[in-house]
Amino acid sequence: MKHDVPGTVRDLHRRRGRERRGRTLAEGIRLVEEALAAGIPIDAAVVAPALDATPRGRALREALAARGVHTEVLSDREFTALALTEQPQGVLAVVALPGWEVDAVRPSAGHPVLVLDGVQDPGNVGTIARTALALGAAGLVALPGTAELANPKVLRSAMGALFRLPAVHLDAASLPGWLRAAGAELWVAEADGEPVARVRAAGPVAVVVGNEGAGVHPEVAALATRRVGIPLAPGVESLNVAAAAAILLHEVTRGG
Repeated sequence: MKHDVPGTVRDLHRRRGRERRGRTLAEGIRLVEEALAAGIPIDAAVVAPALDATPRGRALREALAARGVHTEVLSDREFTALALTEQPQGVLAVVALPGWEVDAVRPSAGHPVLVLDGVQDPGNVGTIARTALALGAAGLVALPGTAELANPKVLRSAMGALFRLPAVHLDAASLPGWLRAAGAELWVAEADGEPVARVRAAGPVAVVVGNEGAGVHPEVAALATRRVGIPLAPGVESLNVAAAAAILLHEVTRGG
């Protein structure tokens, strides 16, 4: 990799490359700072002269060097061609996400697990991960149809949460066994479910949110022990899934 970091970065733009290498891309000063702070393995980085324009950028470059991270300097034009953002900050790192096993994702009283069923938008998935970490969730389970957790867009929206929050992909057929092993109830978010603010958990809970258009898949909904919802003002049909997940998590953790 050290001989062709730009080539590795280009390969990691694609899901196939990320899956083959077991690596992804962290772009931007704050996200790379978060990776360093969390002790995430960083294989290499590419930087542009723009990174040295601020004291914070220079400090980050020094921190990468102190960690022994191989860093390749590109021109601003070369860096922009590799960057994933419209206004790049001059640093992009090749990182490995924590290799969580599903057994590490365990709900407990006041610390639910959030299950994402077909949440396709990477920005929503990342925002949900960030919220889950902030509200004390025990972890995140991504069912089929959900955006790839290693997608760089997910990583940016999560703002470092996926460096710390146990998060795994799981197929729907494995969900019942995981619930049994965790001793957890499955609560499914539905528009006409009982108001979540009135519900209290008797034990560990996993809360499912689904695709904003299609909702939760029937085979997942069939596992529900409870259906919960968020009362909305008349004439309002739905909430953004990330906003709904935040409210649900707040209520479940409050009542834990």
